[in-house]
Formats: sequence, structure tokens, C-alpha cells
Amino acid sequence: MKFRHIFIIAILLSLIIVAALMWHFVYKNHFLKAIYPEHYSEYVDKYAKQNSLDHNLIYAVIKNESSFKPKAYSSIGAMGLMQLTPQTFEWIQTKTPETESYTNNDLYNPEVNIHYGTLVLSSLITEFGSVDTSLAAYHAGRGRVNGWLIDSKYSLDGKKLDYIPYADTRAYVKKVLETRDIYKKLYDKSGN
Repeated sequence: MKFRHIFIIAILLSLIIVAALMWHFVYKNHFLKAIYPEHYSEYVDKYAKQNSLDHNLIYAVIKNESSFKPKAYSSIGAMGLMQLTPQTFEWIQTKTPETESYTNNDLYNPEVNIHYGTLVLSSLITEFGSVDTSLAAYHAGRGRVNGWLIDSKYSLDGKKLDYIPYADTRAYVKKVLETRDIYKKLYDKSGN
């Protein structure tokens, strides 16, 4: 009789372990990957490599900016997957040797948006040297971040932000970095 109880308990424990493993597999490989997709990977891969950026960071920016909706439009006029404003788009086009001219409506084209969005992000990382500070500039603007960097309330060394005074920008940076880490865990990418 004791042996039968032990046998039943062992079977139940085995079933629980198998169910837990299956849940983990389904949760990670189906549910989470549906929430954190790798849409537009041909463009993300191409422009991540071209601009020496972490794929996961690009996916995190797109996920947080537009949720992968190419026709996304914000209340401040930012457009497309990586939510570029027309002013930023015009500015970054002057920084490239490319001769092709685009209109603001081209920001709804996923390849154009990712191409120029990654150029902006790469240029900010080159300028500021820190992903955190660069993301703050991507969200709040380069000029604003440069102003924060010269204010000792926000930066002790004038190079990296120790405190972001805008709550929405602070939350944005935190969320993008968390999302980047989720992408790294889900897709086992090391970056560049």
C-alpha cells in the first residue's frame, strides 16, 4: 500500500514537472515572442550592422515607439516605426552622403524609417557615448539633453546623465532598456 502511494506521488510530481516545463516553453517561445516580435528583421539586421548598433536596442526602440505599426503618428508629429519627427528626418538626411531625397510621407516606409532612425540613434550614441543618455536625447531631443549635461543637478561629469528631470523621458529610457534586455533573453542575441 505504501509503495502504491509513493508511486502515485512520483507520477503526480513528474506530471507537474512536465507541465511546468511545457508552460515555460510555450510562455517563452510563443506568448512572449508574440508580444516581443522581431518584425522587419531584414531592415533591422541590415541597418544594425551598417550603424554598429545592437539589434536588440533597435527592436526595443521600435517596440516602445510604435509597437511595430509602420503608420504610427504621435501627437507631436513623429512618424513611423521609430517615430522620427520631420525636423529630425530632414536633419539626419543632411548628415549622410546619400543623394536620394525623401518626403515626410516616406517615414511610413519601414525600410526608410529604420534606416534613418538607426542613423539618428547611432549618431546620438557617438555624440553622447552612453546608451542611456542617447535614449534620453532620442526621446527629449539633443538640445535639451545637452542643457541637462551642463547642469550639475543632472550630471556630475557633464558627459552622462545622473538624473533625467522629465518623468516621461526617465520612464522611456528605463522601459527601452528593459525591453532590450527582454529581447536579449528571448532571442539569445549578444548585440552587434
